[in-house]
This record gives sequence, structure tokens and C-alpha cells, in this order.
Amino acid sequence: MKENKGRWIAAGVVAMVVGLATSYATAMVLTIRESPVVAVAELIIQITPGAIAERLIRLVGQLDKPLLILGILLFLLAMGAAAGVLSRRSTVKPLLIWLVLAALGSGAVLLQPGANVVDVLPVLVGFVTWVAVLPALTKPLLAERHHPELASRERRVFLMVAGALGVAAIGIAGAGRVLGRGRRHVAESRRLLRLDGVTRPMAPANTSIGLPGLFPWQTPNDDFYLIHTAIAVPTIEPKDWTLRIHGLVDRELTLTYNDLVERELTESWITLNCVSNEVGGDLVGNAWWSGIRIADILAEVGLDPSADCILQTSEDGWNCATPLSALTDDRDAMLAVAMNGKPLPIEHGFPVRTIVPGLYGYVSATKWVVDYEVTRFSGVSAFWTDRGWSEEGPVKIASRIDVPRSGADVSAGEVNVGGLAWAQHTGIASVEVAVDGGEWQPAELAQTPSIDTWVQWALTVQLEPGDHELRVRATDKDGLEQTGVRRDVLPDGATGWHTIQVSADD
Repeated sequence: MKENKGRWIAAGVVAMVVGLATSYATAMVLTIRESPVVAVAELIIQITPGAIAERLIRLVGQLDKPLLILGILLFLLAMGAAAGVLSRRSTVKPLLIWLVLAALGSGAVLLQPGANVVDVLPVLVGFVTWVAVLPALTKPLLAERHHPELASRERRVFLMVAGALGVAAIGIAGAGRVLGRGRRHVAESRRLLRLDGVTRPMAPANTSIGLPGLFPWQTPNDDFYLIHTAIAVPTIEPKDWTLRIHGLVDRELTLTYNDLVERELTESWITLNCVSNEVGGDLVGNAWWSGIRIADILAEVGLDPSADCILQTSEDGWNCATPLSALTDDRDAMLAVAMNGKPLPIEHGFPVRTIVPGLYGYVSATKWVVDYEVTRFSGVSAFWTDRGWSEEGPVKIASRIDVPRSGADVSAGEVNVGGLAWAQHTGIASVEVAVDGGEWQPAELAQTPSIDTWVQWALTVQLEPGDHELRVRATDKDGLEQTGVRRDVLPDGATGWHTIQVSADD
């Protein structure tokens, strides 16, 4: 009788799923942030060259992390299937697959910042599950091979065992999720948190130009762009958060959350811009940030005159080197505790993150920040600069057209055009639009409360019937005119005029 290979494959896949479920549940119960799958995914992110990472982000956008997790899971299922097939003829070869996978998972977990031996326990639980479950599933298949007359009974036994284990895997993972209440507890702590001095924002008068269809001047928290390398977002209770400031200082300082929020609060409208934002892109947002000025804290520790940067480190191990000058001048560089009048969203760095006006986030905007090392650029290694990005990352002047959208059909005659422009910590002096390569026409600017925010602009242009090209450029308050030279985001931000095409009909 010909042996059914499909059931051996199914046995390996079910064993893999059950092992992943027990591993995940163990991580949740122990409140370990990284399950082994997540740890492997974050390790892949860390070792991926910057140029490749940038191309992948551009290709799939914010689906990059879900697709990475999906790819890892599909790979693991394929390895489980291979183990099942190999178990037809050998008990050693499947064990080798489990050992290799466990070694890879353990290595990824131990390479996480602050990892210890306990963090490997979920991997070991998954390994033991694989080793135990696969033989249990293949036992009726082996019995069927040696006793063909019992094939029907053994087939039913296999299906019952596989089904029961599949249901158990779902239950185990669900139970682990229920027991692993770390994130939910932090979310509840955040909801109940009351921050004295934090005010609810109200966009200043005349910041809106009044043109329908424009992106709002104030970006709601839920709409604010999200860029980070964490697969599992860190969840930190405020009572457990500390920031250590050390390195080239006269006096090392460790701040608790209570130490921080008891200090004098500063609040500002600040526009943040990701270095991966392409010309005309939307990886930019404007919010009301509340926090404590970093310059005031650094003045207390005493800075060595030779220091020129601070190496910031997040709870998940991500780091960046920030120019010391940008943290000690008159701008509102802050340890932010609130965004748009509420405690920081968990995804945006709760309980504390760094905000530095005028710098791209990859050199400044550390979420879940826990460590400041005062040091020198010559002696640091930072996540994105190690991957080919520039060292200091000042934001480039930029502008975009939001109305009308590229490819839109409009009525010939007078057409309203509008959008946003920004040059953080310098400010926008003027915005101009050109139609079909003609003369630049000045736009009207809305008001802004400071040079650290973007500005809405609008004007009316005359369009004859037919296809047209509109382009925009801005000039900052230092007189620097936005360049039309098109450059990629790597290594220090995109340049070029945002250009769109529209069709005007009679």
C-alpha cells in the first residue's frame, strides 16, 4: 500500500504550530516582550543594510513588519513540514531541525538588549514541545505502515490527535495572550495617568488657510505617521521607567518618571519629519508636545567641553546619535511625556520619548528612551548611521501640493491650489507655484505660532482646457530657496520640487 506523504507533512506542521503556541504563551506569561519569532524579526531588521531596508519600506510601506513576521512563520511551517517528512525514515533528522531552529531563536533572543537566560525559556519550551508532539503524531502513521490491516483505525487516531493538538495550540496561545496582560496594564496606567500642567491643545487662530481638502494643520494622534524598528512595541510602566544620563559629564544622573514630571513643563507646536519622506510624501506631522527641556537637565550634569553628541538608546535597543548643540540651544528639544494634550500613545514612545525640532527622527526622536550617553560622534555607533545615513540629519526645506491631487480632473478656469511647507527651526518665508514651467506665482501663507511648525499655503491659478503640470517650491526665512534637484532620501533626506499633473475640462 502506497504511503500517504501528506499526513507526515501535516504531522510536522501541527507539531510546529503547537510548539510556536507554547513558546508564545510562555513569553506572554513571563511578560517577556520578545517572543522568539519577534526576536528573530528584530534581529533581521538590525542586520539588514540601510539601502535594502529603504527599498523594502518604499515597496510595501507600513506592511514591512507584518510581512516580515508572515515570512518567518511561513519559513517555520515549511521547516515543520520538512521535519514531518524526515520522520518517516529517521528520528534523528527531525531532531536536528528542531535543534537548529531552537539555536537560531535562542541566539536572536540573547542578542536583544538587556536579555538574560530567563528570556530563552520560551524557546526551550517550544523545542521540548516539538520533540514531544511530533512522535505522538507520527505514532499512528508508523503503526499504519507496519499493520496495513489497521490503516483505517490508525488514520482516525491520527486525525483525532492532530485535531486535538491544533485546538490545544489555539487555546494555549489564547490563554497566554490573556495571561500576558503587560500591554493592557500599561495601556490602563496610561489612561489613568494625570499630568499636571499639560494643557489641551487648541490650534492657534489663522493657522488654517481655509482651503477644503488640505491636510489639517494639527495632526491627530491616530493619524500621525509611525516609523520604528520594534516588532513588539515596548510596554513600560511609568513607575518602572528611568533615564540614565552618563558619559562625558561631571555628575551622572538617573531620573525616574516622577522626578521628570515634577520639573517645569514646556509645551510647543512641533512638526516632525521622517528622513524617509519622499518629495510630496506624508511621513510628516504636526502636534502639540508637552515635556521637559533637555537643555535644563543637561545643565545640571555638567558637560565636558569635548562632547559633541548624545547617544540615545531606546528600551528596545534602538539608538541614535544627536548633535549636542541641538539639545542645548534655544529650541524646545524635550523629553516629551504628552502628545496633543494626552499622555504619549504607547506606539509613540510612552511613557517618555525625545523630541528635537529641526532634526530628522533617525538622529533625534527616540521613542521609549531610557539612556543618554554624553559622548563624541567619533566614538559612537548608531543604528541608521551605521547603515549609510548621514551623521547629523538637519531637516531640509520642503513643500507639497495637497489640492488638487495628482491625476485629478478639474474645471478649466480658476483653480484653487494649496498644500503645506516646512523648514523646522528656520521657518517658511514664501511659497510659489509654477504652471507648465511658467513664471513662479506667490502663494498666500497661513500664520504659524513658531518656526518649528509647518505652514499651510494656497493660491488660485488659471488653467486652460487640457493637461497641465503644477510644481511648488518654498523659501525659508534665511533666504534659502528650495532646490529643484531631485535626490533620493538616502543619505540625508529627499530634495526636489513636488510636481503633479492635472486635467482641466470645459
